[in-house]
Amino acid sequence: MTTPNRHTAEYWHREGNDIRCDLCPHRCRIVPGETGRCLARRNIDGKLVAEGYGKITSIAVDPIQKKPLNRYYPENTILTAASYGCNFQCPFCQNYHISQQEADFTYYSPERLRDLALNQTLNDNIGLAFSYHEPTINFEYVRDCDRLVKDAGLKNILVTNGYLAREPWEELLKLTDAINIDLKAFTDSFYKKECKGDLETVKGNILAAAKECHIEITTLIIPGLNDSIEEITAMAQWIAAIDPEIPYHLSRFHPRYQMSDMEPTPVDTLDNAAEAASQYLRYIYLGNL
Repeated sequence: MTTPNRHTAEYWHREGNDIRCDLCPHRCRIVPGETGRCLARRNIDGKLVAEGYGKITSIAVDPIQKKPLNRYYPENTILTAASYGCNFQCPFCQNYHISQQEADFTYYSPERLRDLALNQTLNDNIGLAFSYHEPTINFEYVRDCDRLVKDAGLKNILVTNGYLAREPWEELLKLTDAINIDLKAFTDSFYKKECKGDLETVKGNILAAAKECHIEITTLIIPGLNDSIEEITAMAQWIAAIDPEIPYHLSRFHPRYQMSDMEPTPVDTLDNAAEAASQYLRYIYLGNL
């Protein structure tokens, strides 16, 4: 297996022997030899190293609707890659085996990933997507790959929790053609307790993305946590105020990770949520049924 070279990260500064990472709102203070909570950025010899650079744990050619993107080249496919790690710690994570721990990987240079995307155009592939875990924690790698893909005339897709500091977020948006952002709930208490993040950052980044590229939004509906009609309505109204044409995906929760003892979301709950959201948004899609 080809091993990656150490790639110096961006968006950080020193605080004594420690490093303060400025990539996302957590602004982790990272002691020598350790990573931030995302697992993708490590303090090595007084420099912040992009630990996840080029480390691919999963790669596949998927239907674009699987991202989910239902109104962006819906009949085509997209080469999709993932590394490991996340800057959220959701107990309901569907891909916890790569998002919440380091995982086995194969190294892919940006050039190799670009070439794979080009080779798959015969199979209706339109470009490259980063998904399955939180890709923005590998900011430098995603950006470097996206530059090559765009120069090759292909499309860049990002599937993300939207939890990034504004400057790197806007840098990625300039290279992004389509994005699906998780709006996990509409209360800051949910984000703080369940995700270890904050709602306002995500809302601000959704607003920024809506100005730059095609955007679709997804909410995983979890029984007893974010499934009230009042909350679904509030999310739909907020999205509609940006643009009522933004597609909204309501996804069914299935027991996973630290919520494996819960019941799946009743289908009736999804149907009622869709009916409420459809009063404000034109395109509503149900997923994971």
